[in-house]
Amino acid sequence: MKYELHKYSSKEMIDRSSKFLKKMQERRSVRHFSPEPVPMEAVRNCIATAGTAPSGAHKQPWTFCLITNPEIRSKIRAAAQEEEYRNYNGRMSEEWLKDLEPFGTDHIKPFIEDAPGLIVVFKHAFGKDSTGKTQNYYVNESVGIAVGMLLTALHDLGLVALTHTPSPMKFLTEILSRPDNERAYLNIPFGFPSSDCEVPDLERKPIYEILKEY
Repeated sequence: MKYELHKYSSKEMIDRSSKFLKKMQERRSVRHFSPEPVPMEAVRNCIATAGTAPSGAHKQPWTFCLITNPEIRSKIRAAAQEEEYRNYNGRMSEEWLKDLEPFGTDHIKPFIEDAPGLIVVFKHAFGKDSTGKTQNYYVNESVGIAVGMLLTALHDLGLVALTHTPSPMKFLTEILSRPDNERAYLNIPFGFPSSDCEVPDLERKPIYEILKEY
């Protein structure tokens, strides 16, 4: 099929990219959420946007579980805190714990219940059809790109989010009764920031440190 895309002038491209960069520079990972409800139809649109991501051989090896049920989120928090306690008390290296000090994190994760919703992302280790197992390609890369697009879409709405990885995450597969080809990839609490929300005073690397032109 023929593909066409609107073409902008050079000036329009620079202006649009500058505005988009300024907006994305405001994005921060947030752990303090407001109980204010979020229009879930808008969140579903963000998930649909994530589903437009490129993937190896167009296998689309992802499932996005949108969770608002308080009972399920309570179970997820309890299981996550159990794993995180083990992480902070033996699994993590001293260097890792030291690197986390500026963020003030520990094994207690109230944001799992405070946020109005969670998006748990699963990657498909392999596919399934009527003949049995099928091959997926570049699964981590494909799902990683989709998650990046999801975070961008949520930020564009004026929502905040957190990429939470309470590894190991097998408990998410069990609580949500996902099939055996799915592996938990990421837990993303989302919502509006609380009125007293604070984030660490961090600096991102400037362009000259991350860009090499040849």
